[in-house]
Amino acid sequence: MKEIVGIRFKSVGKIYYFAPGDIKACMGDMAIVETVRGVECGEVVIPNREIDEKIVTAPLKPIIRLATKEDLAIVEKNKQKEKEAFRICQEKIALRKLKMNLVEVECTFDNNKLLFYFTAENRVDFRELVKDLASVFRTRIELRQIGVRDEAKILGGLGICGREFCCKAHMGDFNPVSIKMAKEQGLSLNPTKISGTCGRLMCCLKHEQPAYEALLKITPKIGALVVTPDGDKGRVEDVNLITGKLRIKTEKSEVPVILDRSEVKLLKDADVKLSKEEIKALKKLEGQ
Repeated sequence: MKEIVGIRFKSVGKIYYFAPGDIKACMGDMAIVETVRGVECGEVVIPNREIDEKIVTAPLKPIIRLATKEDLAIVEKNKQKEKEAFRICQEKIALRKLKMNLVEVECTFDNNKLLFYFTAENRVDFRELVKDLASVFRTRIELRQIGVRDEAKILGGLGICGREFCCKAHMGDFNPVSIKMAKEQGLSLNPTKISGTCGRLMCCLKHEQPAYEALLKITPKIGALVVTPDGDKGRVEDVNLITGKLRIKTEKSEVPVILDRSEVKLLKDADVKLSKEEIKALKKLEGQ
């Protein structure tokens, strides 16, 4: 077992483990730590706890100290610097007519680096922009191109459900979402109905997938061959996974019957398949 403290640097971001040493950290404390980006200030979200050493993949860096009033004053000062850097960077982008959209600026606690996050449809030659920014701020400048999902997580907003974006509200990391999930959940494969504000597949498809996978195991799929309570063979034409209702076209009747999944006997199940046309039309929705 190894003692750790979990620290997060953004309100809904990834949790990183650090070695506490003799420091006893409480939930909500601010701590000064060294990261690959430099010295930073983060919030304690997991107080001192012992975990299996196998979970820790690399030697943990120690917590330097719990943040003091002076440290917190520096953090607030850095936030003002970030706002100023954002404004200046936007002016430089416009001046050089670069096709990029600035999303966020971060300043490390030790003022050793400024990070500028942006989105762009194509690769951008920002070497001259870096020189412009370095001449203004006299510190290390790093520009990072991010995807539309990362942009949505940073900016936030409301989804079609009326709630805050999942990525902004509670998701630390993005989970892969596939077109097959939408197909298995019986959704219309209309890009406007299965994609979020970011233009990619909605994250809630991943949240709900386990429930649908469980229902798919006990529900005949479209195209399955079944036997009705009357002993007639029929093929499933439509399925409502939530209610368990099946529309079945039997061999003896031209009019389909509606039955519950518990009322039929499965002879041969079918698979949920995506056509090549569907994959080609919707593949870009799976990107980051």
